[in-house]
Amino acid sequence: MLWPRPVLLVEADATGGSGILAGYFRGIKSYDQGLVELALSADDVADLLPSAAQPIGSSSAAFIPGPRAHTQAPALASLWAPLMTALQNLETTGQDVIVDCGRLGLVGWPEPVLAEADLSLILCRTHLPAISAARSWAKAVQRGHPAWAHPGAMLVGERQPYSAKEVSSVLGLPIHATVADDPQSAAVLHRGVTIPDRFDRSPLVRSLQAAISAIHAAVNVRRDRLGTEVLSDVQ
Repeated sequence: MLWPRPVLLVEADATGGSGILAGYFRGIKSYDQGLVELALSADDVADLLPSAAQPIGSSSAAFIPGPRAHTQAPALASLWAPLMTALQNLETTGQDVIVDCGRLGLVGWPEPVLAEADLSLILCRTHLPAISAARSWAKAVQRGHPAWAHPGAMLVGERQPYSAKEVSSVLGLPIHATVADDPQSAAVLHRGVTIPDRFDRSPLVRSLQAAISAIHAAVNVRRDRLGTEVLSDVQ
């Protein structure tokens, strides 16, 4: 995996079904436990995270599967607050966390996660239908309803046909990263196909490396600013 630090991916899409189990693992790896089991357990969420996190190959990445069906998503409502506390505490272990919140606005979607994140990114393509669909959410976020922490966007396929600058102007959000539209390479991660020759030099991998650096930079700027504000308040 490309992420430079140990990373935990949480699948929180209220649609249901694990994209990693069905995609990257091609349905070969069985579901063990995930967010639903965390929500139903009487034990502390932080204590259960290590057993709920499943490794992704031999990398330093792991994931927690989301609900197996959309009907399970509403049962997760009470999980988000303790889960965010547990995930934020992983920073002390040198571990990053990515939460895939999936499709926005569905019943049981993880809205509280977005309010507590270091960075909240809308993933958007650069053609008009995608921009139009993202625009209403972007405008709602700017008004604070729903409340997202440090909202921005990440683009797929810049200049197909619009540029990052043009999309940012329409959405009113900063574009923190762009990812190449590279279906052949994406199939390795999305459907677990055989890794093609020169995969590590593919447009997708190179753009992901740049995107990861940009995301880390944005988070560090935000944390530095927050640290300065806290110091100022203390003084």
